[in-house]
Amino acid sequence: MPTKPRDSTFRVNYIKGYPSLAAFIASDKDKSTAIYRRFDRLSARNLLYLQSELVELEARQDELDAEDRNRTTGEKASTRDWEILKSKAREANNVNEKERMELVLEIRGKIKEYREAILLESTLISLQPPQPRILEAFRHVFHNTNAAGETFPTLGGRSASILDDGDDLVALRSPPEEDRLTGFLRNYFPVLFITRITDGPLTYISERRLRMCVAVINVLLTAILLFGAIYNLFYVRKTEKRLGIIAGYTTLFATCVGLLTNARRSEVFAACAAYAAVLVVFVSGNIGSGGTA
Repeated sequence: MPTKPRDSTFRVNYIKGYPSLAAFIASDKDKSTAIYRRFDRLSARNLLYLQSELVELEARQDELDAEDRNRTTGEKASTRDWEILKSKAREANNVNEKERMELVLEIRGKIKEYREAILLESTLISLQPPQPRILEAFRHVFHNTNAAGETFPTLGGRSASILDDGDDLVALRSPPEEDRLTGFLRNYFPVLFITRITDGPLTYISERRLRMCVAVINVLLTAILLFGAIYNLFYVRKTEKRLGIIAGYTTLFATCVGLLTNARRSEVFAACAAYAAVLVVFVSGNIGSGGTA
């Protein structure tokens, strides 16, 4: 995954434009640079048009239903039997059923188009916007920023501004939920996880190595907070000191969970209660006996 750009001149072997931009997007193994415009305004307008078309077709259907109520019993047969409607619609001189069949087919096609558009829009809305650091790196590549700060867009014409509105961009691959420790290491110690330095303004880091480092730190903190507390409680016999140790380690545990993870407040409370219960159980055999220091 690319980090913030390095201060160097952007050089590629592809023709500047669509070839070079496509090659850059495809070169990212994590696919985090698959960033495109959503065209929210146009999409919303298209849905409104389709909706209005269906409103008109619905009104037309209601008008034909009102006309059918005034027809004879024999003429109403086509409103109850699909085969009769289809058969009469094939007759050249039967304008009524032919008009109704045409409306049926038009509604069928339009409502399918409308619902497909609704589902596609729902899927697109559920996708996340690009992460700020990735978007910043992508913009540097797109605008070909060099060491002097000079820029020129990779795509010309009106496409030169496709990345200007960050709220109208979508990342096709949603980034995994990132805890605070991962974000801290990524932002302040990316040099530890660099896997490739390109000729352009980007460097790549190993997500696997980053996740492994976070996992090791979490395991070490867990071991220290649990076994460290048990070790101290084992050698301290005075009740007041034991209560202080439990309070101190529980506070430290809550701080680690609250600052290094994305746990919600309810989850922090539950984790702290479980942690404190483990420590209390450990000393419950003689905590009330008033031991000596």
